[in-house]
Amino acid sequence: MKTFKPVTPSNRYKVWNTFEEITKTTPEKSLLRVKKRSGGRNNQGRITCRHIGGGHKKKYRIIDFKRKKFDVEATVVGIEYDPNRTCRIALIEYTDGEKAYILAPHGLEPGAKVVSSETAAPKPGNATPLSNVPLGTSIHNIELTPGSGGKIARSAGQQAVLSNREEGIALVKMPSGEIRKFNERCLCTIGKVGNGDHMNVVSAKAGRSRWMGIRPTVRGMCMNPVDHPNGGGEGKSKSGGGRQHLKSPWGHVKGQKTRQKRKASDKVIVQRRKTKNK
Repeated sequence: MKTFKPVTPSNRYKVWNTFEEITKTTPEKSLLRVKKRSGGRNNQGRITCRHIGGGHKKKYRIIDFKRKKFDVEATVVGIEYDPNRTCRIALIEYTDGEKAYILAPHGLEPGAKVVSSETAAPKPGNATPLSNVPLGTSIHNIELTPGSGGKIARSAGQQAVLSNREEGIALVKMPSGEIRKFNERCLCTIGKVGNGDHMNVVSAKAGRSRWMGIRPTVRGMCMNPVDHPNGGGEGKSKSGGGRQHLKSPWGHVKGQKTRQKRKASDKVIVQRRKTKNK
């Protein structure tokens, strides 16, 4: 991370990436696709997701989350920036000439060899079933069901830890702290997702949010009663006078649990992410 001299108001608080790990600046054209913007609107033109609009044009990079090309070694060509995600991506080239993008784990460098195999060594970037991973190993890009592609721990700095295995079931401690059951045939990638300093980035100005396609957010308390449940009132009274429980624009009280009761995935959760201290 780097800081800046306060020669402008925004630079006073700006904390930004150094991008030292990026070694390749031109994306692979064969792995690019057009990414259309919705502006937060549905097929009727109505805004269904607020605070979305504008932003710089960008193309989607096709990421290989499934890693189904087994037992074929690949070489890391370079580490690239991806505008669609918080982590970096790595361009790999297989021995038969095929190229693909994978999430770049911490410590992966150009020239390194990676492979997807049921007997792959526990090295960063290698993909292997949970049954082959040593206990206590940091992993990411984990499948929820065998063959579905990685879904868990894919953002910058994320990692899960394989804690136990028994009778075809692997217990994994998720980035949230939740302990969950997985089929041990599910693929995962060894290592921790790179760019862990992303959480320390401070954009320091509204314009950068607009570049990212994020429009301004107005607090409900600043609105009129017709526009928001928290709107109106004579001043900021803590008792009455327009001070209610914090609500969403649609009247749902904030701070309450939103997880559905009797959800199908309850049976695979061994320990919740938030446990009460006894």
